[in-house]
Amino acid sequence: MEKLKESLQAVAPIVGIILLLHFTVASMPLGTLVLLLGGAVTLIIGLTLFSLGVDTAMMPMGEHVGSALLRSRNLALLIGGCLVFGFIVTIAEPDLQVMTKQVPSIPDVILLCGVAGGVGLFLVVAVLRVLFRVHLPTLLTVSYAAVFAIAAFSSDYLAVAFDASAVTTGPITVPFLLALGSGIAAVSSGRGTDNNNFGICATCSVGPILAVLIIGLFFDAGTTGHEMTFQESVGGAGELLVLFADGLEHSFFEVAMVVIPIVGMFAMLQVGKLASITKLKLSKTELVRIGIGLLYIVGGLTIFLTGVNRGFMPAGRFLGAEMGALSYNWILMPICLVIGACVVVAEPAVHVLGKQVEEITNGAIPKRVLLLGMAVGVGLALTVAMARMLFNVSIWWVLLPGYALALGLMPFVPNMFVGIGFDSGGVAAGAMSAAFVLPFTLGVCESLGGDAITDAFGVVGMISMMPPITIQIIGLIYSYNIRRGVANA
Repeated sequence: MEKLKESLQAVAPIVGIILLLHFTVASMPLGTLVLLLGGAVTLIIGLTLFSLGVDTAMMPMGEHVGSALLRSRNLALLIGGCLVFGFIVTIAEPDLQVMTKQVPSIPDVILLCGVAGGVGLFLVVAVLRVLFRVHLPTLLTVSYAAVFAIAAFSSDYLAVAFDASAVTTGPITVPFLLALGSGIAAVSSGRGTDNNNFGICATCSVGPILAVLIIGLFFDAGTTGHEMTFQESVGGAGELLVLFADGLEHSFFEVAMVVIPIVGMFAMLQVGKLASITKLKLSKTELVRIGIGLLYIVGGLTIFLTGVNRGFMPAGRFLGAEMGALSYNWILMPICLVIGACVVVAEPAVHVLGKQVEEITNGAIPKRVLLLGMAVGVGLALTVAMARMLFNVSIWWVLLPGYALALGLMPFVPNMFVGIGFDSGGVAAGAMSAAFVLPFTLGVCESLGGDAITDAFGVVGMISMMPPITIQIIGLIYSYNIRRGVANA
């Protein structure tokens, strides 16, 4: 019941905003409205089950894998394990698959494998950073300097690259990577440290950006290809049930593609030759608990993605097109401020991160404070994205100063807030961003007559850019209050 309540609180605001827009400035056809409402119900049910599964399966699995790989004292196994786990949790990430189908100029397989390879490689970098005590701000500064240097030669794909990075940190990837990093940090130091518990997702997010920019050197952004299509309306209850049943089947196979490889690798560490090296021997009770949690994850994420893809995506594309065509389309900016704040609260991965932050900081950073900072940041990001399209501003004028500010704040805040901030940026852009915000933006772009690759894409990347800024500002306030308290004492 607690998880159900959380799910209702997460989904209700965005549904309320869409309905308000429907009754005021952009009326949807009845069939599209029915899809939206059906999607909202399935979203709530799926999010509830998924949250239960994360607590009982994905987080424990990640912690056990991370600690077992490190306890093996086998550097080759650690590097190989991280590379493989990073690849397999990304290659079939549902958010990424939604996004790749909307990039017509690069074949799906090449984009998927490139992004997954980037995550796997930088997961290795993230783990080695923890082991060798590399300063996170230094690593991030060098990494993003390399990103913008390469982007100068692949500028047409800069927006797509940051969007790809943002959507890789989805509802499956984030819990596993956060838990894996926590397990490694705990074993490597004997205790969790502010510097090591966070920053795994932040580091992994750099890999996809570099991968897409390098791939973009070999593909013309003006090339046309496939475009993602979806049913925008239904004619009755029977058609609605058929559409959602088909969506459940499709989403189930997507989720299974993610979960089965993870379970297979976990089993290899539990039994066989690798088990003798990693010494990962869990009790039967714990294995049963993890198994039940995995069923919750598969069922919950299947239902969740069906609601997003079959209900929210059509509504997003329709609303974006209708509002972009308005004579007073400047209204998109204040509306997107609210939409962005509500969308981030509906992201499953955001709640996973918020809970872990609250636990690791012993309540010093409450979950609600993190959510507030992310909501403000994402709302501002979506507002800037709309302004960029309306006034035809190059994405360089947004991303370059934005990341310069985020990186520039790092020396002045505790390392814990640097890691939390950049991790928050990655998790803020997940299923709802890929399946509602991006179609919404594509709809606006279509009405304005813009180019999707350079104008519409980039919005998810901007969403991931803002939380590092807002969370680090919270860190500045936190540090100031601590210093003032010490001085008063």
